[in-house]
Amino acid sequence: MSTHSISSASTSLVHAEPLSAEPDIGPLTIPGYLREITARFGPREALVLRREGLVSRYTYRDMWERSLELSRALLSVGIGKDGRVGVLMSNRPEFVISVFGIAMAGGVAVVLSTFSTASELEHLLRVSGLSTLLYESHIAKKDFDQVLAALEPAIHQAGPLQSLRFPHLRRLVKFDEAADARAAGALESWPEFLRRADTVPPALVEATAAAVKPSDAALLFFSSGSTGLPKGILHAQRAAAIQWWRWPRIHGVGNDVRCWTANGFFWSGQISMALGCALSTGGTMVLQPTFEPEEALELMQKERVTIPFAWPHQSAKLEGAANFKSVDLGSLRYVDARAPLGRHPTVNATGWIEPPAYGTTETFTIVAAYPGFEPGPGKEHAQGPVLPGNTLKIVDPMSGEILPRGARGEIAVKGPTLMLGYIGIPLAESLDAEGFFRTGDSGYVDASGQLYWDGRLSDIIKTGGANVSPREIDAILATYPGVKLSRTVGVPHETLGEMVVSCLVPHEGTALEETVIRDFLKTHLASYKVPRRLLFFLEQDIAMTGTDKVKADALVRIAAQRLNVGSSIEGN
Repeated sequence: MSTHSISSASTSLVHAEPLSAEPDIGPLTIPGYLREITARFGPREALVLRREGLVSRYTYRDMWERSLELSRALLSVGIGKDGRVGVLMSNRPEFVISVFGIAMAGGVAVVLSTFSTASELEHLLRVSGLSTLLYESHIAKKDFDQVLAALEPAIHQAGPLQSLRFPHLRRLVKFDEAADARAAGALESWPEFLRRADTVPPALVEATAAAVKPSDAALLFFSSGSTGLPKGILHAQRAAAIQWWRWPRIHGVGNDVRCWTANGFFWSGQISMALGCALSTGGTMVLQPTFEPEEALELMQKERVTIPFAWPHQSAKLEGAANFKSVDLGSLRYVDARAPLGRHPTVNATGWIEPPAYGTTETFTIVAAYPGFEPGPGKEHAQGPVLPGNTLKIVDPMSGEILPRGARGEIAVKGPTLMLGYIGIPLAESLDAEGFFRTGDSGYVDASGQLYWDGRLSDIIKTGGANVSPREIDAILATYPGVKLSRTVGVPHETLGEMVVSCLVPHEGTALEETVIRDFLKTHLASYKVPRRLLFFLEQDIAMTGTDKVKADALVRIAAQRLNVGSSIEGN
């Protein structure tokens, strides 16, 4: 199916076909989606987790039953319509089950980054307003038992939790494979919490799930914003369902999908693409809780993976793994021949390519893409046509006026997967007068209505698939003794997209050490936010504007030259 614009060719305003014209779109709520795929694919394998010599396999029917059980437990403690439940877990079946179970109860899944430091987690818990937290006690080197106890010691005290720091928080449920013992105070073990399901009849969950509407709130994500602090982005039920149904068509996959992923489901792109491609087709998700390249390659071999979802920097690590040349990856089918896995000697890449697409967390991923990844002659650098149900325009960043076709400006979008809003921010402050979201990205629309993305107008750094706010990093660097001025920028990088680099001006007579400062930042920032390099400058060597803001474009060029990368970068 091709997507056709129905708007005037004289301006960049593009109205796509209505959503009803898109094929293979099923129920538009998360409970409806789960019910539909369970009815279609009940006995098939849905989820696989291999860990420490043990293998857990879940059919679609198993996934339904576990989600139903969790939903009953949530209803028993008062979680209902719009109740916010946090999910802080690695890639494991319980994460997927939690999202489905929360939705069946009518609640909102607040998906939290496992990269969060203590200070970041404190912010997320406070602003999200979640009342129940489902969390995994140990993830990689993080001990969230210790982190949470330090943030709120009262969780271990007898009786109901009454936290002045987190006034909405009432209950914590710990998932720990090694511990099923009864916990104290507001803290419960996962098995203990699930036993609460016995007090709620399944029919009540069925009725609750049936009452969920496509426009109801369903998922709350957090993404770095230009102000530094993560923004809470609230999405409706239909946003998730539409993209889950849509992604298999965009990727051009069949019913043979066995998808490997180690990326956190707290990224909207990950939970949208990977889950949609696998479950909407009756396929299987092969889960790796945290990324380890040698283990990942073994999983792909043992589980006969057909499509891997890896960020570019992960692909580079897979290619550099000790067992890269010895594993058999012949099952890989949906892999781009230009990618490291596509170049593996056992892989027969048959013309499948990564589909060009454009989207944001605020639109729950894609609003423009080439269905079936067929750009066509002369369209190799386009992101594709606007997808059904969406409207897109290119506007002057200053005046907001719609620009003509071919003119570069700011991309603005609206449609059925657009966020309900940022939490704590009036919707009128997030959208323009016509209801469009101004993305901060630069691009243009050609004569045939195809979108071309040029880059961004904002200063957010996009590294390894994640958004990083330079202001957040600079605010922390400003507290480090001896730092007079800092400016963090994104330097073009072959595998990361952009590399986070901080440019520092020391106070006179102060000697700063790169490794020591990076160690300091690691205690305050998630690992992907920590600058890969720190560069030191004299104050007069950094160009300043009249308002004392460093010229970012010039600084990026200087940093790239210092690091001997991107020597061909040109100014605007």
